[in-house]
Parts: sequence; structure tokens; C-alpha cells
Amino acid sequence: MRIYLLFLSLFFCSISFAQNSISGSVVDSGNQAVFGANIKIVGGGAANTVTDSDGKFTLVSSMKPPFVIEISCVGFLSKKVNVTSSNQKLNVVLNDEETLLNEIVVSASRTPERVLESPVTIERMGIADIKKTASASFYDGLEDLKEVQMNTSSLSFKSINTRGFATVANTRFMQLVDGMDNSSPLLNFVLGNMIGISEIDVQSVELLPGASSALYGANAFNGILFMNSKSPFTSQGITAYAKYGQTVQQAAGSNDYIDYGVRMAHAFSSKLAGKVNFTYMRGTDWHATNYDDKITPGRTRSHYGYDGINVYGDEVATVIAAPTLPSDKVSRTGYNEVDLTDNKASNTKIDFSLHYRPLGNENLEVIWQSKFGFGNAVYQGANRYYLNDFFMQQHKIEVKGKNFFVRGYTTNEDGGKSYDMLFTGININRMWKADKNWFTDYATAYAQATLAGQFPEQAHAGARNFADYNISPTGLLGGTVLAPYVDPANPNAPNGSRFLPGSPQFKNAFNTVIAEPSVLTGSKLVDNSKIYHSDANYNFKDLIKFAEIQLGGSYRQYQLNSHGRIYTDLNGPIYYNEYGAYTQLTKKLVDERLKFTGSIRYDKSKNFDGNVSPRVSLVYTGGESRRHNFRGSFQTGFRNPSTQDQYIGFNIGNAVLLGSAPDNLTRYSEVRGNDINGSGTISSFGQSILGSNTVVLTGLNAYNNSYTATSVDRFSHTGDASLLRKTNVDYVKPERVKAFELGYRSFINNVSVDVNGYYNIYNDFIGNLNVVAPYYGTTKDSPNPTVNPADPGFQTLAALKGGDYRAYQLYTNTDVEIESLGFGLGLSKKVYMDFEVGVNYNYAEFKFDQAKDPSFEAGFNTPKHRVKASLGNEKLFKNLGFNVSGRWNSEYLWQSTMVDGMIDAATVIDAQINYTIPKLKSTLKLGASNIGGKEYTQVLGAGLIGQQYFASWTINP
Repeated sequence: MRIYLLFLSLFFCSISFAQNSISGSVVDSGNQAVFGANIKIVGGGAANTVTDSDGKFTLVSSMKPPFVIEISCVGFLSKKVNVTSSNQKLNVVLNDEETLLNEIVVSASRTPERVLESPVTIERMGIADIKKTASASFYDGLEDLKEVQMNTSSLSFKSINTRGFATVANTRFMQLVDGMDNSSPLLNFVLGNMIGISEIDVQSVELLPGASSALYGANAFNGILFMNSKSPFTSQGITAYAKYGQTVQQAAGSNDYIDYGVRMAHAFSSKLAGKVNFTYMRGTDWHATNYDDKITPGRTRSHYGYDGINVYGDEVATVIAAPTLPSDKVSRTGYNEVDLTDNKASNTKIDFSLHYRPLGNENLEVIWQSKFGFGNAVYQGANRYYLNDFFMQQHKIEVKGKNFFVRGYTTNEDGGKSYDMLFTGININRMWKADKNWFTDYATAYAQATLAGQFPEQAHAGARNFADYNISPTGLLGGTVLAPYVDPANPNAPNGSRFLPGSPQFKNAFNTVIAEPSVLTGSKLVDNSKIYHSDANYNFKDLIKFAEIQLGGSYRQYQLNSHGRIYTDLNGPIYYNEYGAYTQLTKKLVDERLKFTGSIRYDKSKNFDGNVSPRVSLVYTGGESRRHNFRGSFQTGFRNPSTQDQYIGFNIGNAVLLGSAPDNLTRYSEVRGNDINGSGTISSFGQSILGSNTVVLTGLNAYNNSYTATSVDRFSHTGDASLLRKTNVDYVKPERVKAFELGYRSFINNVSVDVNGYYNIYNDFIGNLNVVAPYYGTTKDSPNPTVNPADPGFQTLAALKGGDYRAYQLYTNTDVEIESLGFGLGLSKKVYMDFEVGVNYNYAEFKFDQAKDPSFEAGFNTPKHRVKASLGNEKLFKNLGFNVSGRWNSEYLWQSTMVDGMIDAATVIDAQINYTIPKLKSTLKLGASNIGGKEYTQVLGAGLIGQQYFASWTINP
């Protein structure tokens, strides 16, 4: 930190050079100030700036007049003005542009082009759009873009879903901030905007839904988001904002919400500039209070086998060997999520950058950038995890010019005090009473109660009270008084009443458990993983004239280091790398009405064969005004298995998440039996087969000697051994997609029209398969149920019946082809005066023959129908604007490793009004999300999303 303080001191105390100053103002045809207009010197590029909220600007340059400046802004026609003298004051009027389709984007083809000419579907958000958004942050406002479906896990953690197949852990979507991949090195997916970008530093946001592997590699499989920050050369001065508001939820009540930030940027000369950003957000998270049973609809807490969605510790369950007990499992009493987290969400982002232009213009620029993000959020994967003091940092060196860039960056993360809520609940229970003791107490009390004539429901309730609180069931035969179980090997073990939330005993146990990384006694998540990445691109357009040709490539190394907590890296970090190279050719034909773009990329990862990803697209511009643009594209994409798919070895209690890299399977092992890790004891039959009361399992058991969990479930309910199916899957390999897309963009009778349709064919789709591995015997389809202890097949049946097995979640591919298709329509129009109306619709569907692979879950997790609409006017009155947006989605099936179920349809309305105070160079905004709406969910297992109200004050330079 001292180094950065020194940097800031030098940064703001640097010597300024003698400059020429040109100032002025920019207004529209209605004499309203134009905010965010770009002003630059034509040709020289020695200085740039933008207008403030009053439309005013000051351009400082070492160049001496005369020269020409160009003023441009999205939604207006550009204008060039002659500057003839120093200290000249200019008053510029920009005329409205009829269409927004002339916006310039870079991401679609890695070269500047108009949105109208983009070869694929693209969505864009600029400075003006950020000002209009009615959401609490610009990142939340991305949900109003066509194609976007948010998955909200936490107030401070939202992930973007485009074109389906995404949970909170969206490994099929990439997010780049100033060219740096925001993905977590450990988790391989984006943590929302936790280390993203401040909204007062955003220059533009571009979204490419769909496959983009041909230019961006393996992770850009279903979409990619680009967030670009402002340059300190063109956007100087101090900008600050402050927001205060409240979140309202039935479960959490009303709670304060604050968000503030500052941006400081300065160009010391035409060659040197720098900036620093700081933002801080704090609020109360949406409380997760879904107490439905994960598996059995309608089952309540009173059921002996209850396993609640937002209840943790009740995952520990066993079949108790007593003739009067049912054959179903009995579960321990769990703790609610609201008792295992303080429900505080926060995010702090800090970034510094220094920019050097040796030539004094944009033709060559060297950039050093450092970004830091830390905070609290809830992440949902196989379990619910509290990211507590999570810290992530990125450092980049980049050299870029007119036609090229070369960059290298590293991403480091630290799990801080993060913990797994499931193991927190499990191990708090175990600190009080061992699983063996608890289940023995339960069985004893239940047996006594039923012998005394109690009904099963009463007996279960009494048995749980006795196991939890040592309260003997009433009405026992002969007035027997029960004594709690005492472990002969540890007679002094604590055996009092269950630790109640809020009690000193509970707090002490909680703090002990979350500080211990071993799942045997704790729940802390340990992570010090890293990514090292470099990439480069060169555009030969100034050297080769017949077409625009680009060449580029990238290299990445992963260093996984969870200290054995999540990955199989107990004995040291796991290293692996991947690299790729691509080229692209763009050529305009037929009087420059037809644009052809062809690209191809080759990628290679350590554990897999190389992949080739081609893309071909055609864009035809029709009509006399060249405003009717038809596009079509075909491309293939691929996704390498993530670090989790390959190297995870994560014990989540009732199962193990296991990656399939060959060295991973032999590296993962655990001892089962003798109640080690709550595994219970091996049956007497099992001990006779094994010759021991314990067994050592490796990952090879899961892949090579297991039954599918679906068939085991059928067997357990019917007793029919012919239903059992041996697991027969290959190790995980890259998944592939063939993507077809057609689109049309135009401006018809003052209406902006954007239509697109897509059809995707997925092969080798990566997913999860739940399996059950018996401790002994040899698995095979339909094993012989005839009693023969020497038969390896019969031994597996005995293992399943006796509870001598281990559940695993494997990462593998399905052989069944998956298809998805969708359609999108976007319309916008300026109506009476300056009112602007927009509406868009998306249809999405997928096809998968479940009968061909009953155990596979595709996890489409996307509504079939989505409608979004907006109405706004930034010039309602002088300095006053407003915007109202609404969205609706149909119900849809949610599938994840944690829980499956239906998510209800939802209607959400957001609104804001803003008022500009020119004298204070300020903008005031009042906004609200989900106004008066019903609480809704986007992630089954996460908290219901309530209302959010805020007031903000932004000061521009």
C-alpha cells in the first residue's frame, strides 16, 4: 500500500507542460447540453477530451493552431470545426442522427466497424445508456439488453447468461475488462463485477451472444462481454458519485444500501497520462429461506429424512439398522442459512493505470494497469458458499498501436475467510455430538417409543428431540427413562443439548469450524490460484490492400493451488497450459455492399487434442441509403473442460465432485468406514469381504466400478436388480458447437429494427453424472440377485442395501446430440417530442432426448419467452429526464448440482428520474428496481429478489 501511496503522490505532483487551450460547449438542435461527446484533433491525435454534463469541454494540446477538431457522439452526426488560434472558444451544435446503427464496435471482428455491418449479433451500452439505466448499477442494467438473462446468486454477485446452458458458475461465458479475462483462476467463471469496472470509468460495453471461439478461444463458447474503460488522455479530471438507498425483502426486512466511488485522471502531457479508480458498495444480501426439500416435493421438516434447500447439516443421513425403523434414511437436524452467514454483501474495487505515448499520439501506447477487488458475496455451486473477504487482483502490461496490440497479464486470488455453508452446518453438529452417537440416540428412542405404542410420526418427533436435546419420549413402556449414548472410546465427549443459533456455544463452534480448512472438522475454503496470460494481434490493413487480414494468438498457464481443499493439489500446485493462434480475412465486394469475413483458429490444451474453429460470415447492405443490412454466419466453437472438470476432488459431504484428468483420479483417495469423515461403519457383510472395517477409495472407483445414481434410485425403490446400470462413461473431453445465425438490421420509417435467429448443434456436451460406487464387488448391468456371497455382482447388491457405498458427481460428456434454437426482435423509435420507446423479445428452446441418456442434466436454465420494454425521455424538461423499463419471463426448469426445480414466471419494473444541475456540474438520480413487484428468484436456492430504492449524486469534471 505504501508503494501505491508513493505512486499517487508522484502522480498528482507531476510537472505539467506548457499547453494550448481550446474550450467551448456542445449542444443539440434543441439547445440541450450534449454529455459525453468526444473531441479530438483530426490527424494528429495529440489530445482528446469529452464534454461534461453541461456540454462543456476544454481541449489541451501541445500542437499550435491552425488545426481541425472533430466532435462526435452516439446518436448525433459528427462535425468538424477549424481552430485558428490558441485559447479559442467554440460553440458547437450537433444534429440528431436518425439511427443508432452507426455506433462503432470492435469486438465482433477485432477491428472497428459500424454496428450495422457487424457479421454477428451484437449489443452495446454506452455512456448515455448508463445514465439512463434504472438499475442500481450499470452492470445490473445489462439485464435490459436483448439476449441477456441474469442469474442472481447474491446482491453483489450476478452472472450473465446468453443462449442458455448456464448456472451461477457460467463457464461458457467470457468477460473481458480492458482485454483482461475476469474469470476466477480457481473457479473458471466470472464473479460478476467484483473485479470489473466502475460505472464512472466505463467508456463502452459490448456483448456478443453466441459462439466466438474463432477469435477468442475456448471459453467464448456461448457469449462474451467486453467492458472498456475511459482513457485518461480523453477523459480527465475528478469524477465522483454517491448512492444511498434501501433493499426491501420480506425475509430480510428493510436494510441500508450504499455505493460510492471516485475517478481521478490527468494527462500530464501529450505523452503521459494516468488514472486511479476507487469504488465501495455495501448492503444486506437477499436472505435465502427456501425450506423445500431438495428431492421430495411436499416433504417438511417434520419428516425424518428431510433435507432442506437452505438448511445445512441435514445432508448427513443414514439407514439405521433397527427392525422398527423404516428403510429410508434418517437425517440429522440442520441449521438454516440465515444462521450461518451475516448476510452482508460488499465490494471494493481499486485500479491504477499509467499510459505512455512515445510519439504523442494513439499510434503507439504503453499501458500498465493494476486492478484489485475484494468483498463478500454468496456463490452457489454444488453447495452454497460465503465468499468472505475474497480478494482478487490483476496486473497488465500492454503495448498497442494503430494496427496491433501485445499484452500480458496475471490474475491472482485469495479465498480469504470464505467457507462452505454445508460443511459449516455439518461440523457444528459434529462438534456437539458425533454422528454415530446422534444416530444411536435416535434409533434407541424411536425403538422404545414404538414399543410403547406411539404412532410413527410421534415416535420420530420424540426420537429427534431426544437425539437433539436429551428429552426422553413420553409414554415409554414401563416408564423407561433413556440415557444419551456415550461413546466407550471417548466417554468425556460433549453430549449436552444441541447448539442453538445465537448461543455462546454456537458462536464458538461456528468460529472454530469456519477457520478450519479440513472437511473432517471445518469448512474454510483455501485458494491461492493464479493465471498467467498473454495475447497479441496484428492487422495488416496498411500493408496489404486487397483485403483486411489479421493474425493473432494467445498463451495461458494455470496454477491451481487450493492446498488440497478443492482440487487434488495437497502436495503442491497443479500446472497446466493452453495456447491458440488465429487469422481473419475481411473483404468488401459488389460496390462495397457485400462484406465477407472468414476466420479460423487453432487451440491446444495440455490434456486434449487440438481444436480448429472456423467462422464464415456475409453481410449485404441493400437499399439506396444502404440501411438494409442482411447478415448470415456459420461458425464452430469449442470449450475445453474447465479446471474443475479436470482437477476437482471436492468432498461436499454426501458426495465427491471429481474431475476426470487421468492423474487426478489416482491422486484423489479417501478412507471410508469406521465413521471416518462421517462415513458411518461398514456392514458386517462388507467387513467379511474386505477383511477390514475401512476401505480406501480412489477416483478410479468412481469411473470404473460404479452404478448410475438414477438406476440405484430405481433399485432402492423397487428392489429390482435388473434396473441397475453400470457407469460407462469416458473421461471428459472438449465440447463442440456448430452455430448458424441469420440477422437483419435497418431503420424503417424512423424505427430501428434488429432481428436475429440462431440454431446450434452441440456435441460432446459437458455435464455432470451422479454415480454410486460400492465399497466392494464388481459392478455390471443387471447383477444376479441370487444369494451368493462369492459372486462379485451380488456383493455390489449387498453393498447398496447395507449402505456400503460412496456417491460421486463426475464430469463427463453425453453422446446424445443437443440442439438449441432461438429468435430475437428489437425495436426502438423516437415518438412525440423526444420520447423514446424500445421493446425486444427473445424466444429460446433446446432439444435433448432424455430417454437416450437418463442420468444427464443439460441445465438449459433459460426461459422460453422473454419480453423487455422501455420508455424514456432525457429532455422531458430542461435538465430533467426519466426512464422506465420492464421485463417479463415465462417459467422455466432450473437444473444444477445443488438442486433442481421450476422457477416461476416474473414481471419486474424499474424506473428512474434524473436532474442535471449545471452550476454544480452534477446529476441527481432517483431510482427503484422491482417497483411494487412480487419477489422473484433467478437461481433456485438463492434468496428471493425484492425491491431496491436509491438516490445518487454524480459530480463530473
